Amino acid sequence: MKSPILGSAYVARSVNAADNRMVNLFPEMVPEGGKEPAYIQRTPGLKFWGFENGSYDPARPIRGMVVTYQSPYTVLYVVCADALYRVNSANSWVSLGTIDGDGLVSIANSGTELFIATDALSGYILTIATDTLTQIADPDFPGSSSVTYLDGRFIFCRGDDSKVWCTDLLAGGSIDPLNFASAESAPDPVVNVFANNGELWVFGTQTTEVWSNVGGTGFPFAPIQSASINTGCMGASTVCALSGTLFWLGRDQSGSCMVYMANGYSAQRVSTHAVEWQMQEYLTAPPFYGYNDQLPFAFGYQQDGHTFYVLTFPTSGSSTWVYDMATQSWHERAGYDSGAFARYRPQCHACMIDPETGNTIVNLVGDYEKNIIYTLDLDTYYDFDTGVAGYVPQKWLRTWRALPTGTSNLKRTAHHSLQLDCETGVHDTAIGPVVDPQVSLRWSDDGGHTWSNARSVNMGATANYSKRVIWRRLGATMKLRDRVYEVSGTDAVKIAIMGAELILSPTDA
Repeated sequence: MKSPILGSAYVARSVNAADNRMVNLFPEMVPEGGKEPAYIQRTPGLKFWGFENGSYDPARPIRGMVVTYQSPYTVLYVVCADALYRVNSANSWVSLGTIDGDGLVSIANSGTELFIATDALSGYILTIATDTLTQIADPDFPGSSSVTYLDGRFIFCRGDDSKVWCTDLLAGGSIDPLNFASAESAPDPVVNVFANNGELWVFGTQTTEVWSNVGGTGFPFAPIQSASINTGCMGASTVCALSGTLFWLGRDQSGSCMVYMANGYSAQRVSTHAVEWQMQEYLTAPPFYGYNDQLPFAFGYQQDGHTFYVLTFPTSGSSTWVYDMATQSWHERAGYDSGAFARYRPQCHACMIDPETGNTIVNLVGDYEKNIIYTLDLDTYYDFDTGVAGYVPQKWLRTWRALPTGTSNLKRTAHHSLQLDCETGVHDTAIGPVVDPQVSLRWSDDGGHTWSNARSVNMGATANYSKRVIWRRLGATMKLRDRVYEVSGTDAVKIAIMGAELILSPTDA
């Protein structure tokens, strides 16, 4: 019989009800002509791309990145620790000045200027043509923690009051003391402003408003009367634009901790009960404004037609949840350290044409702790640690119920063998063939509370595409008459799982 290994992550508050964990794996649908309707594949590895001035430092995080188009090239700007860099071709980092604060930065691009807002409530203007960085010294500047760009103006907020400010037209460093407005739906603080599809989204802690440009003198933006949403934002840096819409971690007056997607002028829930239960366990107490290192944050990217919203909770130690718009499913991502899952290293993202090749689109991500930039590479089956230490294993894991939903009759079953239907013999070419790649199997006969010892089998040497990945003599289910299987591995080999075949015998007990 087919054991239901395919699917997404769903670990319920009661693991006896559901214990379907998926770490560093994600599903892809096969619409027609496939062996199965879907398969599970490995998430991208972290391939080394570059680091600050060619010198590794374990305590200089990448705080933000943005790509600008300067014909005929794209140019990357990076905030690393206390410095702003222009990253040229061949990975040459040119220092442009210092940036205060120590958390994530918010960056807006007008085409001629960059506005950088920091967790220290300061603001900086970079003139792109001359690479001149200037801290905003206008005495009327109130401070900023979040910034966006729309219709020739930078729009920003402090994050601790209900005001939204804008700069003068086409003048990033010039602030008129009267160029502000206040959110009207509720007195909650505005934690983020975000331009999307020609409109300005104003996120409060409990409500969200959509504003449009109504023209006139002074502050030109005003709320659209029919576009007030009774859902707020639980972290300024969780707001992310993907595929023409917005995602964010939200709350309202009745509760908290759901992930929403904008659907017109409404908030559509995309998180599941299982994900929401987990997220509630991670959060610290409010306030939820600013960009400090205790608040959840998110970035998004697209790869192979999958659009991912990547949401990390830094206080939890190792919790990153990812929503895939293509399959409307969730999975986890994590690093691996000292034999255990650890925090996922990326914390910011930029997409650009790789300056080394000149024709390849790459998804760049910055390390939360080190001065390293990686590419998210689906053909890399490991994580890169530093320019010195080299390769770090990426552990993948999948747990699932042995029997399909609704088929257990609460009688014991004897499990004779379990075989993974998976691709074998494909290894990471960057580090050479893996001599004896292993995949481990454990099982739980009490719903997922305790586990057996691991049993490992070989996944096939290089080019051994016909290797059978099979475990035999797996015993019988115990008192609960239930079994959860878990497969995992750390070797740098391709993981593509099409299914699992379980041979068992029923009993009358």
